[in-house]
Amino acid sequence: MFDKVLIANRGEIALRIQRACHGLGIKTVAVHSEADRHAQYVQNADESLCIGPAAPGLSYLNQTALLFAAKVTGAQAIHPGYGFLSENAGFAERIEAAGLTFIGPSAACIRTMGDKVAAKRAMREAGVPCVPGPDSSMPTDDASILAIAAEIGYPVIVKAAGGGGGRGMRVVQEEAELLAAIALTREEARLAFGNPELYIEKFLGHPRHVEIQVLCDAHGHAIWLGCRDCSLQRRHQKVLEEAPAPGIDPALIAKVGERCAEACRQIGYRGVGTFEFLYEDGEFFFIEMNTRLQVEHPVTEMTTGIDIVQQQLRMARGEVLSLRQEEVQLNGHSLECRINAEDPITFMPTPGLIQRWEVPGGFGVRVDSHVTTGYRVPPYYDSMVAKVITHGATREEAMARMRLALKELIVEGISTNIPLHRDILDDPAFQAGGVDIHHLERWLQQRSPT
Repeated sequence: MFDKVLIANRGEIALRIQRACHGLGIKTVAVHSEADRHAQYVQNADESLCIGPAAPGLSYLNQTALLFAAKVTGAQAIHPGYGFLSENAGFAERIEAAGLTFIGPSAACIRTMGDKVAAKRAMREAGVPCVPGPDSSMPTDDASILAIAAEIGYPVIVKAAGGGGGRGMRVVQEEAELLAAIALTREEARLAFGNPELYIEKFLGHPRHVEIQVLCDAHGHAIWLGCRDCSLQRRHQKVLEEAPAPGIDPALIAKVGERCAEACRQIGYRGVGTFEFLYEDGEFFFIEMNTRLQVEHPVTEMTTGIDIVQQQLRMARGEVLSLRQEEVQLNGHSLECRINAEDPITFMPTPGLIQRWEVPGGFGVRVDSHVTTGYRVPPYYDSMVAKVITHGATREEAMARMRLALKELIVEGISTNIPLHRDILDDPAFQAGGVDIHHLERWLQQRSPT
């Protein structure tokens, strides 16, 4: 049990966690870098503490500073949010060793699901559908590698076992390219992740990115909270998400959701998590599990009416899950647009002073943001400044509310990607639903003046 939480993060997610804590009567400690000392969530916290300079490595990634901050403020638990140290098994271990509660799964679960080979093996054993390919590391001899690729069938994709975020992967169209691609990917994996281990699987040409949200307690109970479609991506980074995924048979989603919940029971998972799948030709293929809160969790909250962050806090306190699967009701449709401080054409970051900030309102509209008029967007961190979320009885109603919300959202002083989101909503392919993960980049290339 705990009644004070240190939030080891910044920006909109720090404020989101803070509000969830206060709603449960839990006090909060906001840690911040020198660049974030005037942020809204810092001012609103019960206590705040500067943990270092602006550079993430000297502040938000400084495990020793975070643990010291918890000790001096008397915080009994640490919430990592997303990004930074949220999926760092070593950090989770240090928190537990200090006698504190890590608001997330066990270090063992983080470590297993962070290793793509181990995760795939665990999911296959639990009956979760996986992308065709062996659930073991790539062999070292060329003959065996070529034989495996031939059995899978080209094209194949070579991936780093410890990779993520679109890094450490290469698509190979034919046998003549394979060995050179492996050598390059192995070196990239060694440099980027400190782990040269690779694996190989079938490359899907036109998949969608569909996620299943799960919620689990420490007593063996697990439920799934519907699905999300996150296929609109640029350079493997999500731009717009929605729930549920349009055009997919709900019975098929329910079947996969039940397998995800059962997998969580088998591995002893605790807290919130997200199973990520590629969906193509009516089939789901597991690619990875995110063992943390997701940026796009609000669309699931809007369609289920469940406060995922508060549930996460309750599970970390050892409470028994109060919801049963049959009590989860999926209602309507929700969209989320990530608003970034960036040029809508070049996508270059645009840090600077926000001279005017006015957010939309009205029925079915939600804005998650730490920004106010006079806020200076720092150049040191992710460029996202807000998430605009809408909900409607239908997908069309949710889109109509999003168009109005983006029109009402006023940001002066810096450039943002609001114009890009407006254009996406006017794209006939997106309006029809079901675009694949390559659609946005193809669409951007077609509309480029060059």
